[in-house]
Amino acid sequence: MRLANKKVIALVDDEFEDLELWYPVYRVREEGAEVHLAGLEKDKTYIGKYGVPAKAEYSWDDLNAADYDGILVPGGWAPDKIRRYSAVLKLVQDFNAAKKPIGQICHAGWVLISAKILEGVTVTSTPGIRDDMENAGAIWKDEAVVTDGHIISARRPPDLPPYGKAFCDALAGE
Repeated sequence: MRLANKKVIALVDDEFEDLELWYPVYRVREEGAEVHLAGLEKDKTYIGKYGVPAKAEYSWDDLNAADYDGILVPGGWAPDKIRRYSAVLKLVQDFNAAKKPIGQICHAGWVLISAKILEGVTVTSTPGIRDDMENAGAIWKDEAVVTDGHIISARRPPDLPPYGKAFCDALAGE
C-alpha cells in the first residue's frame, strides 16, 4: 500500500468518460490512497457518457489543494463544463504551484488549458484537442502517457493501464 495516507480529488460532472474516471480512481484506491469525488454540487449524482453514476462527496468550493496530494481530471464532455468554474481552476492552479500530481486524460486537457498552466509543458491528449493544447503553449506528443514533472497526461481509454501506473508512481514520489 505505497499510497497509504495519500488523498486525491477526482473531478466529476455530467458526461464524464466513465472509464477515464473510474479506472484511475480504483487504481489509486487499490494502492491505498483515499479518493474524494468532487462536483459543483455536494451529494449530487453525476452520470457518465455511458450511464455509470458518480456521486460527488464534496463541492469544488469546499476543497483546498493543501489538504490533498493529487488531482484527477477525467475526459469525456465533462471537462468542457468543469473548466468554466473558478473554484476548479484555482484548485488546478494551486496543485500546479505546489507541484502536486495532476492527472488528465483525453479531453481533460481543456481544464488545464483554462487554468493556464500548460505553457512549455509536454503533454498528450485526444488528438481532437491537440490544436487547443498547442495553442495554450503545450508541447504535444502522440504517446500513450506523457509525464512532465507533476503533470501526467494520457490520450484515451486504451492508455488507462500505463496512465494509472504513471499517476500512482507520481503520487508515491517515484
